[in-house]
Amino acid sequence: MSNKKIFYWELFGFIFTIVVGSLLHFCFEWSGNYKPLAIICAVNESVWEHLKLGFWPFLFYSIIEYFAYGMQVPNFITAKAVGLYVIPITITLIFYIYTAILGTHNLIIDIALFVLSALLAFIIGYKIIISPKDYSAYKRISIAAITIAVLAFSLLTYYPPKLEIFKDPQTDSFGIPKTEQAVDLS
Repeated sequence: MSNKKIFYWELFGFIFTIVVGSLLHFCFEWSGNYKPLAIICAVNESVWEHLKLGFWPFLFYSIIEYFAYGMQVPNFITAKAVGLYVIPITITLIFYIYTAILGTHNLIIDIALFVLSALLAFIIGYKIIISPKDYSAYKRISIAAITIAVLAFSLLTYYPPKLEIFKDPQTDSFGIPKTEQAVDLS
């Protein structure tokens, strides 16, 4: 596949991640707090829950890409593993730095940070995919890294540690809100 076609795949992936991630911010509430959706949707206003908004759309789109062209690209899995980690690392670092400086968070900065982290993930991933250097030696560690991230993002909403990154600043609670409205059909 040509670099130009890969570029367009990545550009569409960036747009997909922003649009779907934005929708995931609200889908848990829209579902009437349907607990199985808590895996992929933000369930509160903690930093952790906002990291899922970039993680899951990036991962879902990467799976689509893998079947569309990624199987033929030696650097694909490594590129996507790196991109998958760029989003939460970028958001976490910049969020805590800027809120330490300003003393509070700002919605406009938070949205820009989400967009920036997704953009960086796709740019870095694209550069690795098209690189003449063969990164296929990192395929196994990349698969392990993706697996660890999927497990963490799947479980830590349901079983959040009592750490600041998991704390909802609006309610001082952790994980899924405990309300009578929560629907558990699992």
